[in-house]
Amino acid sequence: MSHRTHILILLFITLASNSHADWPSWRGADDSGSIATGDYPSEINDQTVRWKTPLPGKGCSTPIVVNDTIYLTAPQTGNDALLAIDWGGKIKWTTSFGPEVKGKHRNGSGSNASPVSDGDAIYVYFKSGTFAAVEADGTIRWQTNIVDRFGKDTLFWDHGTSPVLTDKDAVLVRMHNGESWLAAFDKKSGDLSWKVARNYETPVECDHGYTSPLVVQHDGKQALLVWGAEHVTIHDAADGKTLWSCGGFNPDSKKLWPAIAMPVIVNDMAVIAFGRNDRKLPLLFGVRLDGSGNVTATNHVWQRDDISTFVPSPIAYQGRVYMVRDRGEVECIDPATGKTIWSDALPKGRSSYYASPMIANGFLYAPREDGALFIASVKDDQFKLLSENELDDPVIGSPIAERGNVFIRGEKHLYCIQAAPTNQ
Repeated sequence: MSHRTHILILLFITLASNSHADWPSWRGADDSGSIATGDYPSEINDQTVRWKTPLPGKGCSTPIVVNDTIYLTAPQTGNDALLAIDWGGKIKWTTSFGPEVKGKHRNGSGSNASPVSDGDAIYVYFKSGTFAAVEADGTIRWQTNIVDRFGKDTLFWDHGTSPVLTDKDAVLVRMHNGESWLAAFDKKSGDLSWKVARNYETPVECDHGYTSPLVVQHDGKQALLVWGAEHVTIHDAADGKTLWSCGGFNPDSKKLWPAIAMPVIVNDMAVIAFGRNDRKLPLLFGVRLDGSGNVTATNHVWQRDDISTFVPSPIAYQGRVYMVRDRGEVECIDPATGKTIWSDALPKGRSSYYASPMIANGFLYAPREDGALFIASVKDDQFKLLSENELDDPVIGSPIAERGNVFIRGEKHLYCIQAAPTNQ
């Protein structure tokens, strides 16, 4: 091999490992909460903090990254707003909508739902009911109000479901005590494409759902997987028709079990966290996604009642499922069997974990509510705590990764951290 060829190969490997992939929704391009390539920071210090940008108001949504621009929702001067922030941390533009409806939980806000983008427009939803599509220059493509059209939600806590995108539509779901539904709106015009009911009889509060749909392929067609109200359902993306459903997640009819943590999917197996891990009543399920119709009797593959997570969503990474549980316990499981591969724990504190963790090329990032950020290696099926870092803000939004940068949204700031430069 010539010296020139060797250099070209090394350059190709370097470019591939830092390829521009975007993080277009709150759990990433494939809804896994992880990315497998890139060089990411193991601690926060003066060398690794690229910038810290003040935010105009409290929001709990997770940012996204599209085409070297970071988008996030936040209130500004009493109104719902979408911010576009450039790669250097400067706010490029702010688009304001109607008046903000503030959150009622200490860890809630009017900007809980995260934006989502198809690379063409950015789609946002707020507790006020404002649902909008925004062009890349900040111009509003269309705007409607879901609360005005379909009524208020009756959720006990603040709205948490984020919009998702199919090939043609922007999709919202509402699961609460009342008329629950799944609705699709044309991405170009905002016109209602379809709306279908999704109602189940459940014990008190178990019909309340804070999860977002997942866009999946089912029997060769684009579909939407929805978890909530003690059921997983799969709907045809073209018309909302229910193609597949699975119940059986609350056999003892426990009360006050809303769905909060998002499912993750590995090789056609959905891992569903349910129960009340925060009250030492955990449930964790492995469900096959094949078949059609009601598969409750056939598709439950495994179940555990000793581990789960209530608020933080699991991560899928290189064939494993990882959980940072509500009090900082860390679990790595085999999604095919549900068996634990290893378990460990982050340092204890008085606060719980509300943000969902993220893995970037073998580094686990787990923010705690009080602003502590733990970074650990989970490479080679082993856990090693690398650093404990203190941010200046409480953290509810989840970390995201893009091209060697980790973005973390605090209550007052957006942080960008990167790997420390190496000495040449």
